[in-house]
Amino acid sequence: MLYRKIEPVIKQRLKDNGDKVPVVSGARQIGKSYIIRYVGKHLFKNFIELNLIANREMRQAFSNVWNTEDFYLVLSAFAGGDLGTREDTLVFIDEIQECPNLLTLLKFLNSDRRYRYIASGSLLGVTLRQTTSIPIGSIEILPMFPLDFEEFLIANDFGKDAIDELRKCFSEFRSPDYAIHLQAMNLFRRYLLVGGMPDAVNEFLESHNLVRVRKIQNDIHTLYSADAAKYDSANRLKIRKIYDLIPSNMENKKKRVVYKDIEEKKGKRSSDYEEEMEYLISSGVALEVKAISNPKFPLIETEHKNLLKLYLNDVGLLSSILFHLNPKPILEDENSINLGSLYECAVATELAAHGHRLFYYDNRNYGEVDFLIDDYSTLSVAPIEVKSGKDYRVHSALSRFVSTPDYHIQRGFVLSNAETVEAKESIVYLPIYMAMFFDASAGEEEVLI
Repeated sequence: MLYRKIEPVIKQRLKDNGDKVPVVSGARQIGKSYIIRYVGKHLFKNFIELNLIANREMRQAFSNVWNTEDFYLVLSAFAGGDLGTREDTLVFIDEIQECPNLLTLLKFLNSDRRYRYIASGSLLGVTLRQTTSIPIGSIEILPMFPLDFEEFLIANDFGKDAIDELRKCFSEFRSPDYAIHLQAMNLFRRYLLVGGMPDAVNEFLESHNLVRVRKIQNDIHTLYSADAAKYDSANRLKIRKIYDLIPSNMENKKKRVVYKDIEEKKGKRSSDYEEEMEYLISSGVALEVKAISNPKFPLIETEHKNLLKLYLNDVGLLSSILFHLNPKPILEDENSINLGSLYECAVATELAAHGHRLFYYDNRNYGEVDFLIDDYSTLSVAPIEVKSGKDYRVHSALSRFVSTPDYHIQRGFVLSNAETVEAKESIVYLPIYMAMFFDASAGEEEVLI
């Protein structure tokens, strides 16, 4: 079984017996149902799964439920003799957005204390905005993503001690042992090919067959495109077009969304596609990176919504589209092939999985910097530049950024293929895989007031 960081979080929430129902949110095919099923069956004698996507009759029955008594009646019809007490029974509502009325009902079901509940959803952002009675204070959203690089390392038997040593190197700005670096880079290149979708990772571990891995990735990419038609009939063509344009946009110099290309109509603006963008982002299949021209901490106060970049939620899906069955450009790091979009996608997914809101720097006079994140330890902005080539020390926009007095920047970071960690003035150079240590939640368990 693949190690997932969210497992102990789910386990603790279910053991707490608290007042909030955990709702695991994220894109389809990232392992939400599997990990909930695994934890639930180990903690509870009676595990009842209500799959609202796969079971049409169940979905129809629960869509007409508006009170707790009706819920219990329908539940007993599908669960049969598996019903017990709150101490030994967990009810798992899978893809709860299929019956938004159940989101509202969770508050009353949990207050009734008859059973324990957990839910999952892949369109919760959209559903919560469309639900008139949101149970604020009664649910806890737990975001989930494809496997991040640390989880991928663990799946490939890269030891915990080695990961801890790399983390120390990151925090102390010192270079790792060369042998550890080589193995980390070797696995990072394979991560670019495989990505973090659990089915793709499991296939890689079992067969190391890229053809089989690509088949899984292509099926997931097709599923994501098809879901647009399933969830939103009015805007499905525009949603699919925007989603299909993401890889080509990432290959462009600016990488941002070009609104006139979506319907091939001049004069189109971001406001014309707000619902479509919201669908892609809320469903978890795309990551948004918003522009900042005059950064202040916290970054959310100065975001620019019009200049937007979109990244696929998994770097393996992107490499499948760009390189298909040819792994050589990635594994052999060919100089003639630009891997910039792959590296950026990997960093974007890594930062998002570690709790960061994603921004980038766009200034007409100073240029662009790939990513900006909030550095909560220094209460300042941390700029990150991603380099896939040998010229990783060339970064004029980043240099101007960190030297601008008004920005109050403590340090900037360059992520590249370099084997050494080096702090030079206000710039820290790091191996690309150390993106996994930019954790927005680091130290949360130690904060006492």
